[in-house]
Amino acid sequence: MKFNPLADDFQTNPYPIYDHLRSSQPICHSVIGGDWVLTRYEDVKSILKDRRVVTVNKGKLIEEKAKYLKNRGQNIQALADTTNKFLFYLNPPDHNRLRSLVGQVFSPVKIKEMRPKIETIFNECLDKALSKGEIDIIEDIAQPIPVRMIGMILGIPPNDIKKSFNHWTRTLSRIIDPLIPLAEYETLNQVALEAQQYFHELIFQREKDPQQDLISHLITARDESGKLNEQEVLSMCIMLFVTAQDTTVNTIGNGMLALLQHPDQMDKLKQEPEIIDTAVEEILRFDSPVQMATRIANESLKIGGQTIQKGENIHLCLGSANRDPAEFSNPDQFDVLRQKNNHLAFGDGIHLCLGAPLARLEAKIIINSLLQKLPNLKLASNKLEWRKTVATRGLNELLVTVIT
Repeated sequence: MKFNPLADDFQTNPYPIYDHLRSSQPICHSVIGGDWVLTRYEDVKSILKDRRVVTVNKGKLIEEKAKYLKNRGQNIQALADTTNKFLFYLNPPDHNRLRSLVGQVFSPVKIKEMRPKIETIFNECLDKALSKGEIDIIEDIAQPIPVRMIGMILGIPPNDIKKSFNHWTRTLSRIIDPLIPLAEYETLNQVALEAQQYFHELIFQREKDPQQDLISHLITARDESGKLNEQEVLSMCIMLFVTAQDTTVNTIGNGMLALLQHPDQMDKLKQEPEIIDTAVEEILRFDSPVQMATRIANESLKIGGQTIQKGENIHLCLGSANRDPAEFSNPDQFDVLRQKNNHLAFGDGIHLCLGAPLARLEAKIIINSLLQKLPNLKLASNKLEWRKTVATRGLNELLVTVIT
């Protein structure tokens, strides 16, 4: 059997397929491209921390496609320039240098200080949603809160946060997928151009009038210490804006769906809101917002009895690793009280997700607040539409009915 992440049944529910692969072919090949696919927890965690592998240089890959498309009259250079300095595509020493510049903003102390703001934005979004009657958890709650929070961190004026920003993040987040149709690159490039133009203007404004925000901090690091260049400032802003929303949206959407489909677990959390920490960790494990990470072997290596040659791609199925019975007891059971839960939803090693503390806090506040303020939520429909992505897993919408 070859791994086919584009199959309809995989898009709807990948976990039975993961189960089969883990037990029969834990290290196999993808049907597309013949790349290696790892599904066991032990193997995935090992590669995430292995210095013999490196991240994919997506910017260079896009530049190669740009040359091909340019011959066909298409230009995707803006997309290549934007992604070339995305933190999760960089390896040491560039990765360490850039991460150190923004890491302090996402420290536990700084994140804890954001709680009141998240709560205020949640209440505003909920009041607006309730006026409509039926609520879409994704559009009404999960999307606007993280985009406003990362906007505040970066220094985006509140009046600039528009609906088009959601389009930017939902579109550009596709860049982390290992399988993108060639025709889609032009759309991605157009969105990258729009984002570049906006952040160029905002950076120019901050150069004239610095504020207490991350963009001003990055400009200072560029000008005073030379620790990063103009393109790195621009790419960092766009990357943080895109990734901070997508992961949180999927966590909240997948988490609320799991709770609604497991009413006994939802009742536990409603009755004991103090267990939200373990509940969110279980949500991250049970239906991970990021399902796959890709690495490249920088030298030949052996794992699980297979030899991976230098230069070969390795797709690490985080979603499968988080359901591995060798690591988690009753892995297909959703248990908000689960104690031993060393999941890999945010990766591991040097590329452990930078924004994980913020995503966790946002998910805790939003999910707990929804259950406490609207204790009688019900799914409006059992028909679910999942986004057609490979690397991430999330719903297009999650309609719920408020029963009074």
